Amino acid sequence: MKPILFQLGTYSLHTFGLMVGLGFLLGLWAASRNALRSGLNPQLPYDLSPWLILGGLIGARAMYVISYWDRDFAGQPWTDIVAIWQGGLVFYGGLIGGTAAGIFRVIQLRLPLWRVADVLAPGVALGHVFGRMGCLLNGCCYGRPTALPWGITYPHGHVTFPSTASTAIAVHPAPIYESLLNLGFFLLLTAIHRRRRFDGQVFGVYLIGYALIRSFCELFRGDYSVVSDPLHGTLTPGQWTSLFTGILGIALLAWRRSVSDGRVVSAK
Repeated sequence: MKPILFQLGTYSLHTFGLMVGLGFLLGLWAASRNALRSGLNPQLPYDLSPWLILGGLIGARAMYVISYWDRDFAGQPWTDIVAIWQGGLVFYGGLIGGTAAGIFRVIQLRLPLWRVADVLAPGVALGHVFGRMGCLLNGCCYGRPTALPWGITYPHGHVTFPSTASTAIAVHPAPIYESLLNLGFFLLLTAIHRRRRFDGQVFGVYLIGYALIRSFCELFRGDYSVVSDPLHGTLTPGQWTSLFTGILGIALLAWRRSVSDGRVVSAK
C-alpha cells in the first residue's frame, strides 16, 4: 500500500491517479490498434479520448459520491467531492458516463457506432487492470478476511489493521483478482475482435464478461456493509449492477446479430 508515490514540496503524486492515467493511455493504445484493423483511422480513439475520459471520470465520481455520501462527504468540505486523485471512483459509473459521452460524440461525427464500440471495448478491460492495481496501492476495494496463504495485510492504520490492534487481519487480495481476470479478458476480447462476425459483438461480449468477472470478485470484497451471499439472495451493489449489465449485453448481442443478416465483418 502506497497512496502517495512521492512528494515534491507541497505537490504529491498520488499512486491511484497515476495508475488510472496509465490505464487510460494503454487502453487508448489498444483501441488505436483495433481501429486500424477495423478500417478506421487509428487516431480516432485519441480524438475521442477527451470525451471518454471526462465522461468516465464524472460518472465514476458521481456514483461514488452518491453511494458513500453519508460515510465520506456529509459535513465535509465540498472540495472533497472533486478530489479524485485520492481515490473514490466507481467503475460502473465510469462505464456509464464514458459510454454516454462516447455515443454522443460518435453520433455527432456520424461514425459507425457499434464498430467504434468494438474498437474501444478491449482497451477498457486493459485499462481496468491498472485501475485495480491503483486500488491496491491506495488501500481501497480491499478483500474479506482469509486464512489462505496468499492473503495480504495492510499497514497499521488501515481499516483492516486498526490503531488499537496489535496484528493485521489477512484479507483476500481482491484488487489483484480483478486485475488478473481483466488482463485475461483483454486478451480474449482482442482475439474475438479479430474474428468478430458483426458490429457490436465485442462490446456485447465485454458487457457480459465483465458482469461475470465483477460478480465473482465481489464474493471476496470486504469494503461493503453488505456481505455477498448469492445463494441466500444477498447481493452487493456491484453484483446488482452486474446483473443488469449482463442482461443488457445479452440483449445487445441478440439484437446486433439479428440485424447483421449473417454478414461477416472483414478484419485486416
